[in-house]
Amino acid sequence: MSDPRLRPAGEDDVAVIAEIWERGWHDGHDGHVPDELTAVRTAATFRARAADRVGQTSVAEVAGRVVGFVVVHHDELEQVYVDEAHRGSGVAQALMAEGLRRVAAAGHRQAWLVAAAGNARARRFYERQGWTDEGLVDYAAEGPDGPIVVPNHRYVRRVRPLA
Repeated sequence: MSDPRLRPAGEDDVAVIAEIWERGWHDGHDGHVPDELTAVRTAATFRARAADRVGQTSVAEVAGRVVGFVVVHHDELEQVYVDEAHRGSGVAQALMAEGLRRVAAAGHRQAWLVAAAGNARARRFYERQGWTDEGLVDYAAEGPDGPIVVPNHRYVRRVRPLA
């Protein structure tokens, strides 16, 4: 596979971002989060969330096709997802590097992210990429009737702010 090309996401990318996000989220979260959260994570919610965050999103393209994305909110890498066919190809590493670059460009000294406690695949990846597990935290996910508390591991990584 060729190296991914990174670029800011646009409105035309929302549908594919939502599809990658929905498949990846269910792959990593089903069975590891409360059933009530899984039930409300529908295609429509992923599309709405992708549209709301498009301005904070960078995508990775391979051969002109979007195959992954990262959402950066302040100092948090809020979402990082790669299409299953491109896992292990270097796309995730490129997206993580872009997320860290954006956190540093905003002047932060540390980035953070969370991973569902049971999502061992993602947690192993973050640790291989130099992230430090600070332990369990309760993360309040949006639910239709208020927050749904999900046990997550909080990971941090130092960044060097850009001048």
